[in-house]
Amino acid sequence: MDTIELLLHPVRLRIVHALSGERTLTTAHLHARMPDVSKATMYRQVSLLFEGGILEVDHDEPVGGTVERWYRLRRSSAVITSDAVAAASLDDYRRVFAVAMAALLGEFNAYLDRGGADPSADAVGFRQHGLWLSPQERDELIGGLRKAIVPWLNNEPAPGRRQYLLSPILFPIEDEPSKTPSE
Repeated sequence: MDTIELLLHPVRLRIVHALSGERTLTTAHLHARMPDVSKATMYRQVSLLFEGGILEVDHDEPVGGTVERWYRLRRSSAVITSDAVAAASLDDYRRVFAVAMAALLGEFNAYLDRGGADPSADAVGFRQHGLWLSPQERDELIGGLRKAIVPWLNNEPAPGRRQYLLSPILFPIEDEPSKTPSE
């Protein structure tokens, strides 16, 4: 299975999110974070990501009469190349978007189902804005978002930090008008 196929599954994508920031977690930890996912599904998806090289074993720990594996994300393998993006069909984009939305919905529901969820205190937001942008303005906006987000991507878990999921989505919602209404 190639990287795109591995990442094109809502549970596997959520596992990748959970292990970002150099985190190491066991399958049991991942299941505790995603109680909406059955244990069998969690073990199967972790196994697929491990076999596909997206995850690697950080270390093993004896627990009772068994050994528990601690996994970490192999960041260099958890990327979709620009060549793969350029070769994607419109149906591929539909599928990728559907998986991203399913993962986003799963993460949001898991957040709400956890004890003590407080969207107001946690500054939960999901605003949508219709923006009129020229191609240059769009590129400047994307560059500004990257400049704002990239410095935070390498943060690791630490006391006082919680993991947040940020999902910027940008696409045109209508064709470029041939004339403005005032013409």
